[in-house]
Amino acid sequence: MDLLITYDVETTTPAGERRLRRVAKVCEAYGHRVQKSVFEVVCRDADKVKLVAELLDIIDPTRDSVRIYRLPANALDDVEHLGRARTMDPRGPFVI
Repeated sequence: MDLLITYDVETTTPAGERRLRRVAKVCEAYGHRVQKSVFEVVCRDADKVKLVAELLDIIDPTRDSVRIYRLPANALDDVEHLGRARTMDPRGPFVI
């Protein structure tokens, strides 16, 4: 499945800054960063369940927001892109 993940983590405290780094690290483990707080992810259903669980363990639901958009099949293959070129193929090899 193709996902677009966006997040907004409150960073006015040291704890918020740590949550932000942890959320980014989890997202980097599953997909490609396309903007500061935006990731494109290609994964299986089981991977999405793990991703959501990991994010829920990190965020403060009263202060932070994570949005996961499930896109139509292969939607990331047909992204209209303006500006600096995409540096990674969302279906290409993914090395951690």
